Amino acid sequence: MKTLTTTEELAEFCQAAAQHPYVTLDTEFLRERTYYSKLCLVQMAMPGTGEENAVLLDPLVDGLSLEPLYDLFRDTSVVKVFHAARQDLEIFWVDAKVFPEPLFDTQVAAMVCGFGDQAGYETLVRKIVHLPLDKSSRFTDWSRRPLSEAQKTYALGDVTHLRDIYEFLAAELEKSGRSHWVEEELRILTNPATYDIVPSEAWRRVKTRNSSPKFLAVVRELAAFREVYAQNANLPRNRVFKDEAMTELAATKPRNAGDLGASRLLLREARRGAIAEGILEAVARGVACPPDQMPQPDRRREKLQVNPALADLLRVLLKSKTESASVAAKLIASSADLDAIAAGLRDVPALSGWRREVFGNDALRLCDGEIALTAKGQTVRVVELG
Repeated sequence: MKTLTTTEELAEFCQAAAQHPYVTLDTEFLRERTYYSKLCLVQMAMPGTGEENAVLLDPLVDGLSLEPLYDLFRDTSVVKVFHAARQDLEIFWVDAKVFPEPLFDTQVAAMVCGFGDQAGYETLVRKIVHLPLDKSSRFTDWSRRPLSEAQKTYALGDVTHLRDIYEFLAAELEKSGRSHWVEEELRILTNPATYDIVPSEAWRRVKTRNSSPKFLAVVRELAAFREVYAQNANLPRNRVFKDEAMTELAATKPRNAGDLGASRLLLREARRGAIAEGILEAVARGVACPPDQMPQPDRRREKLQVNPALADLLRVLLKSKTESASVAAKLIASSADLDAIAAGLRDVPALSGWRREVFGNDALRLCDGEIALTAKGQTVRVVELG
């Protein structure tokens, strides 16, 4: 198998791939010790069975530019096929502000084609290609060189089998007329907002039982400081301080180094230097926040008056619709979404786009008393009401 180590070799392969209708891709990366993913390997394959049709790219080689690959990403005549693409796309967006276009994600397509919730690559290889998948190198440190032949073989298998999976799923979508379902889902993956993190909004990802605006004002400032510090230092957020320490600090509101020293959950490195200074400044900003600028928790769903009987009927309807359509139920609506619909909310994803075709229209009709449900044996049927 060939490993590309120069920009010229990469350009030559990408030019050859551009002559085909699609190319399959995958990446290997590390993120345990950094904020941003460290790209360690790129696997690529184009249609064909020759050894030259599938290659590895070593992005760790000095002087190698990924620009030929990004040119291929911009070539809209070639479909770029990934499996579970989100983390791969984040790497390329952060590095070059580019998305593969057009994109095909086999995990999304598999959910639409009835392979269950978030079907793994190994599952699709087994069910579609009918081959076992070597998992021996799954926990490789992909930044170490040289890679063994076993590691290379394992990595290349992530794109060679993907060719058969893509061709199968694309044909299934064409037959079922569901290609636009997948395209609608992929628009989320190619939206910059999916990957661009705004520090001032980072607090929304912190789980806390305290919803006091005063408390959340401090959490907001601490989360924003941590996000900026982690980005600049290229460190994982938890290496700055963990969420549990953040909520402790928001509760105790330390004013000086002595107060920080009393924290039970704060890492030793965060009790001094730039992190300690940043924490104290963030806490002071949060404490001084004017009431009209304090974050307000979204309590809309807490106050919903859910009709439990209607919510149960919606669950039955969802199960029936997704089974008959052979599509994963979780792709349509969550349990919280069904409760929201039963409580009268209508700004729910299940009531728009292709989800409305499968489930949303009848869900609204059920809520409005226009249809009922009846069971015969194992089958649930929709009954029109006059």
